[in-house]
Amino acid sequence: MNNANIYQPGDILQFKKVHPCGSSTWKVLKIGVDYKLECCGCQRQIIIPRVELAKKVKKKIE
Repeated sequence: MNNANIYQPGDILQFKKVHPCGSSTWKVLKIGVDYKLECCGCQRQIIIPRVELAKKVKKKIE
């Protein structure tokens, strides 16, 4: 497994695409088979599979 795709709760991730609220940063809340993320702009929470998350992340900020 690639270590670049392992994120921990509290990490801030920058996505390639911008969320409709205008923010492109997401905070990792929970990890497992899926990741639970919270938008840093509007606080919307999503659950996303690991494979899909790896495609969407541009870089890890923190």
